[in-house]
Amino acid sequence: MKFNVRGENIEVTPALREYAEKKITKLEKYFTETPNTNVNVNLKVYNDKKAKVEVTIVLPSFVLRAEEVNTDMYASIDLITDKLERQIRKHKTKVNRKSREIGTKDLFVNGAAANKEEETENDMEIVRMKRFDLKPMDSEEAVLQMNLLGHNFFIYTDADTNTTNIVYRRKDGRYGLIETI
Repeated sequence: MKFNVRGENIEVTPALREYAEKKITKLEKYFTETPNTNVNVNLKVYNDKKAKVEVTIVLPSFVLRAEEVNTDMYASIDLITDKLERQIRKHKTKVNRKSREIGTKDLFVNGAAANKEEETENDMEIVRMKRFDLKPMDSEEAVLQMNLLGHNFFIYTDADTNTTNIVYRRKDGRYGLIETI
């Protein structure tokens, strides 16, 4: 694994860097190959003494991402490692089954350490489907439509660029915009 550890409002000490790398490297046991895997670790400290850790692991077929906030940076690293491990276990069975169906090599290890809490096929079942026409509008109108519907996101066609975009409500109550290329 190739680590890129950076800090915002905090100096990344060798001890902190080593701790983060040691904890995240333990996730390698779930994969068959990780030699060129990029791991981005972003450590942040806010004015209210909260420590936030964001980890993004870029794997050949998907990206793992998690973030965790705590008053202690080391505790945040422990919690984010647990969160990433749960994500891996959640997706392991589904990914391995699909790769066996199409005849590709398994991405995950099939050992006992990785077989805790495997999900069933029904957990990934799509239970509802909607279809609708995307109306051309600007982002402000899309936010208004989203709020009128009481949803957390809204998909629309941007009137200026004619691309499909998504507006969403962030945890802090503000709004985000995802633009497609």
